[in-house]
Amino acid sequence: MINSMTGYGRGEETSGGRVVLAEIRSVNHRYCEISLRLHGRCGFAEDAVRQLVKNSIGRGKIDVTISFTSTNDEDSLITLNSAIAKQYFANLRELQRTFDITGEITIDLLASLPDTLRQDRPQTGESAILLLILEATRKALDAFNAMRKAEGAKLQADIETRLDTLAEITDSIGKRAPEVQELHTTKLREKVASLLDTSISDPMIEQRLIMEIALFADKVSIEEELVRLSSHIDQFRNTIRNGAGGETVGKKLDFIVQEMNRETNTIGSKTNDLTITNLMIELKNCIENIREQVQNIA
Repeated sequence: MINSMTGYGRGEETSGGRVVLAEIRSVNHRYCEISLRLHGRCGFAEDAVRQLVKNSIGRGKIDVTISFTSTNDEDSLITLNSAIAKQYFANLRELQRTFDITGEITIDLLASLPDTLRQDRPQTGESAILLLILEATRKALDAFNAMRKAEGAKLQADIETRLDTLAEITDSIGKRAPEVQELHTTKLREKVASLLDTSISDPMIEQRLIMEIALFADKVSIEEELVRLSSHIDQFRNTIRNGAGGETVGKKLDFIVQEMNRETNTIGSKTNDLTITNLMIELKNCIENIREQVQNIA
């Protein structure tokens, strides 16, 4: 089975007044590109989250968002900077004396001044928070991969149908090719006879003609290309059904499509038969449709 490159997944984990929400979404991309947005309290977990996601996703442009809320006392740490508060107070008194200003220096005023009260990030509780983050991320990955799998099944069904059409067209070209070759041989005989203005009865001329016809037939033969094209179709079908053996499926399929196009172009350059030309147009159109679908496969 194949997976789509696009998908969305959401996972949530709660414990001890802490809530972690993980969201994963992706769009098509040639390689695996992971962008992380983590709540400030969760920044320490960036490497662990990135590795977890990377191990699960082959390619795509992946955006991961980790949100964090907490009512746990361990996650709230307000620090009073007494030294700065004293300096603020002393300097405000000095201003009063210097400029003869009246008024009270209140607690509200001091508390509002920069760095008097500071919210620090506690170092305690990180191991417990990391477990929540990773579990929420796993849940998001499960949902994300389930969606990609469902989309992949639809892609596979569509591609399988197009592969059947591709095989049928290839078979039709294979049946037409010998007829075209025989037609070319007959025309070549007639042309040589016309040029000689006589029937070909001289054994030497006949033997030479047979050699030339054989060389020409080998030059325009498309049998090898058709065999390779059929092999590519079978390999493509096997890959979407059984995987790529450790290799990224989408990349391997993209390579096979390139090889299909290569054989198709060679066949087109070797034949000038109208029937085969029309079949070639259908063949190239079908391969292009498959190529577009491959761009969505992870």
